[in-house]
Amino acid sequence: MTSVKRLSLLAAALVLAGCASVSPDGLRGDVQQQTQSRLPKDAQLPSSDANAKSDEQKRIGEWLQKPVDQDAAVRIALLNNPDLQAQLASLAVEDAERAQALTLFNPTLTLGRFTNAHEREIERELAIGLVNIITLPWRSRWLGWQMERATLQASQNVLTVAADTRRAWLRAVAAEQTLEANEKMNDAAQLGAELARRMAAVGNFNKLQQARELAIAQESAAQLSRARLNATLEREQLARLMGLWGTQTAFALPKQLPAIPKTASELRSGDDAEATALRERLDLRALRRDLDVTADRGGWSRVGAVFGDIGVTYSNNRATDRESGHVEKTRGWELELPLPIFDWGGSASARTRAEVQRSAAQLQSAALRARSESRTNWARYRTAWDLAHQQQAEVLPLAKQVQDETVLRYNGMFDSVWQLLAQARTTTQA
Repeated sequence: MTSVKRLSLLAAALVLAGCASVSPDGLRGDVQQQTQSRLPKDAQLPSSDANAKSDEQKRIGEWLQKPVDQDAAVRIALLNNPDLQAQLASLAVEDAERAQALTLFNPTLTLGRFTNAHEREIERELAIGLVNIITLPWRSRWLGWQMERATLQASQNVLTVAADTRRAWLRAVAAEQTLEANEKMNDAAQLGAELARRMAAVGNFNKLQQARELAIAQESAAQLSRARLNATLEREQLARLMGLWGTQTAFALPKQLPAIPKTASELRSGDDAEATALRERLDLRALRRDLDVTADRGGWSRVGAVFGDIGVTYSNNRATDRESGHVEKTRGWELELPLPIFDWGGSASARTRAEVQRSAAQLQSAALRARSESRTNWARYRTAWDLAHQQQAEVLPLAKQVQDETVLRYNGMFDSVWQLLAQARTTTQA
């Protein structure tokens, strides 16, 4: 095999080794796989294809034509939230940067033409950096780990948007139910105030009694205004997370919240919640992978700082004598080696050690925060579940019983209309 063929095969091998492909969907498929089990059925991430946007908007329009339940709100947010779209686009940017970093540097071709009174010389040099080729397998592994970390972080962002949308939906529906209850209480209070005015006009009510009923009506009207504002704000927050604007914000919500779960979570204690968080939280897995990358690259930092500029050059020069026409060709190789006289890589090693310590501390801090959040969230959840069941099983039946008894006593002329109206407000509040 001639030297030319050998060089051609070597160049082809280097080109194939240095070419890295970019994910067609910007790694959105990997994010979808990581999050699918924790999202509503048929929930999809926005496509990176601009032609698919119209189909996504059509699906969103169909969901908005009927009352938006919790799962539909999450589906709309995943497709339409602009912040999430920006984060997924950033993941695609990182993937493109990874592919660029794994692509070998283009060789440098140097052409020169020099003449004098006796000869004409033509120089041709082809140079390429060796370190970029030698370290390709290790860089491929490091960048693969980094993209795994970036994918996990993007998946965590998707789950965060879904969780925020669920909470916003619950708050919006609860705010509308609270507004409806305040409207009923305000109707009762305004009815009492009107009755107090009429009784005072005919002399059956003194000014103190009338003032008390008017104060109740004014306070009820103020509570109604606050409830109406809160319902508007919670609805706007939900619309913002779903990426809706214009006429889309006129969507309807269900009249009531979902039923309270009959049993508490399968987690039996805060310790179970803590273990689950450490095992399944994607942000912790991303920080672990970041620590692996930083620690693995530590051994190469000093070598790279010292020998990062090694290069090889192939020369093919031709000199022509002007008088005799004699042509002399010279070919050869040059190897460029940096001399470690001033920089022995000590600073690079110190930086790597500090980066490893920083990554380890960040992982420890995130793990401690995850442990604490899991315990406190479990305590909040369990307390809320207990209170909700107490409200449903004890408080509401008792309030209904008191209301029924008050009506009976009013019909028997044992209680006044004021006691009936006051109990109506209390029952509605419960």
